[in-house]
Amino acid sequence: MAENGQKIRVVVKLGTSTLTHKTGRLNIRRVEKLVKVLADIQNAGHEVIIVSSGALGLGMAKLGLREKPKDTPSKQACASVGQCELMYMYDKQFSEYSLTVAQFLLTKYMLIEDRRKNVENALECVISKGVIPIVNENDTVAIDELELEVGENDSLAACVAQIAKADMLIIMSDIDGLYDKDPHENKDARLIPEVTEITDEIKALAGGAGTKLGTGGMVTKLNAAEIAMSSGFDMVIVNGREPENLYKIFDGVPVGTRFRAR
Repeated sequence: MAENGQKIRVVVKLGTSTLTHKTGRLNIRRVEKLVKVLADIQNAGHEVIIVSSGALGLGMAKLGLREKPKDTPSKQACASVGQCELMYMYDKQFSEYSLTVAQFLLTKYMLIEDRRKNVENALECVISKGVIPIVNENDTVAIDELELEVGENDSLAACVAQIAKADMLIIMSDIDGLYDKDPHENKDARLIPEVTEITDEIKALAGGAGTKLGTGGMVTKLNAAEIAMSSGFDMVIVNGREPENLYKIFDGVPVGTRFRAR
């Protein structure tokens, strides 16, 4: 993928299950590995944009909550507290590799046609200075995701990749990729290595939401894939428990499920 010194601009979406333990607290060992790999990719001359989930889960842990709140104001409070934790973590971890991060809190209203140019300009300026943007939906004020119980960070990542004119979107999740049946319930489930079209059959393979701490599932990932493929860049779903999968993608080694752009 990155042969002959070609610079690659990649958006990497990190799901809640990738960043945290089942308790909701930060998975320190995995996060340290992820940051190390992402920093190495950035240092190699590529451009990394991170779309990060995890604020709600980290906020729950910080506030001592074991279960996700059911009312929207409490979810907003968790997201607000967790966002501070999330950015502190990224700032601390990347600074160990002499890299700077910048926070981007977006809402869907910022991404509509007549406003998204402002986001594009800000991203380009930050990236040109060698800074890694950390993007998240502003759940403290944008409550659509919290109320609908449907994660939008997958689609948000695709929109960010579209706006940033990225070469690829990588979604790191708690699953190896798209399977022909639910691998959590079927041991004979087979990984689908490549998808060239989002058909009704492919959509039928998508299950429900993910972990109790996250809000996404394969449905939102397929929505993101449709945005990516129609916008002219590939999307790859890989297991976030193995940060080295990022190296494999950059080295052209088949891993996960790749959705080929049209």
